[in-house]
Amino acid sequence: MLPFTQHSLHKLEDLLKASNYKIRYEKGNFKSGVCVLLQDKVLVINKFSDIEVKINSLIETIRELDFSNSMLDDKQKKFLYLVKQTKLNL
Repeated sequence: MLPFTQHSLHKLEDLLKASNYKIRYEKGNFKSGVCVLLQDKVLVINKFSDIEVKINSLIETIRELDFSNSMLDDKQKKFLYLVKQTKLNL
């Protein structure tokens, strides 16, 4: 389980950015806290959500996305494996 800290949020963002996803924080009415535009590789996150919702939403999204491991360094690959093994407590 990842701690709900700003550092964890930045690590998740870095993982997505390394896979060429763009992250935008905007206001919106997303049921999950994040809206994914797959063709453009853009994730729109509700900027008014608290950090716990943002992290859980990103973990859930990362688990559903297909990642190319060739773009990730060793630390990011290990972190991706950790994220994919994380069980969400919703």
